[in-house]
Amino acid sequence: MPDLKTKFMGIEIKNPIVVGACNLSKDKETLIHLEKAGAGAIVYKSLFEEQIQYERLQFEEKLHEFDERHAEMISIHPNVEHAGPKEHLAELKKAKKALSIPLIASLNAVYKETWVEYAKLIEETGVDGLELNFYTLPREAEQVNIVDNQVEMVRAVREAVSIPIAVKLGPFYSNPLNVMSKIDEAGANGFVLFNRFFHLDIDVDNEKITSPFNLSKEGDHKLPLKFTGLLYNKVKGSICSNTGIFTGKDMAKMILAGAECVQIVSAVYKYKAQHIEKMLKELEFWMNYRSYKSVDDFRGKLSDDAIKDPFAYARAQYVDILMNPENIIKEYTDI
Repeated sequence: MPDLKTKFMGIEIKNPIVVGACNLSKDKETLIHLEKAGAGAIVYKSLFEEQIQYERLQFEEKLHEFDERHAEMISIHPNVEHAGPKEHLAELKKAKKALSIPLIASLNAVYKETWVEYAKLIEETGVDGLELNFYTLPREAEQVNIVDNQVEMVRAVREAVSIPIAVKLGPFYSNPLNVMSKIDEAGANGFVLFNRFFHLDIDVDNEKITSPFNLSKEGDHKLPLKFTGLLYNKVKGSICSNTGIFTGKDMAKMILAGAECVQIVSAVYKYKAQHIEKMLKELEFWMNYRSYKSVDDFRGKLSDDAIKDPFAYARAQYVDILMNPENIIKEYTDI
């Protein structure tokens, strides 16, 4: 049987499957079920500072909506405050105690001070690592240097905590490789490629904004595959590929490109926890067929750093398709 052990952020995991942050990972019983199904590690559901702020605002409005209705009474409620991140931290601590595999926390804050504050509080729960979830959607055309701010957040958190930290990024930078290089220098121990951003939709029949469940599909792995191959051996931090990974062969592709592990979410939503075992068996079958004894035997074998073809990861491939479309025409049309 091939050896599937690998590392992420320096954390040893028994196989390359990491269940990514999602609603599934906030329930203790589900976490245990995912571990039994074979997950190598799990990322707990993200702590979003914006959600805490929104809940705190709602709490304050509800608490004081009947204030000063009578001259004799300023408030009908005692002076209480929203618990902030305490509930999330308590559940995170319970989840860590329930698992024998590594548990990684996930954080999306707003301000430098709260990135650091929440990171310290998360470290105290005993988790094995922390994923900084850089989910930033600019809403205005103001001149804000998002990249410099994110690099500074990584540096500040790195100085504040001792546990390993990974950064989960979106692909929408003018030069993602440059951004990852700066974040690597700031002290990140790993990268998750890529964050799957929320996309709203419009219901034209009822003329309202909708929030569809944004699962990935098979084949969506090609963009993270490309950047995994480009990033391998270019940074000190490890690479965890994410998005559209559904099969053992999908995992093999990412490892060949240079990933140390992969994150899956949509595969578990669509096919349940037992699908993890199927993916691992598929990877083992492929490794046996190719005579690989461990994932280290083929990691990065087809990365940009390892292959002889200088154009494999370059724009020349795109140009070649445009200039020679005959194969596409034959495959997809009757012409």
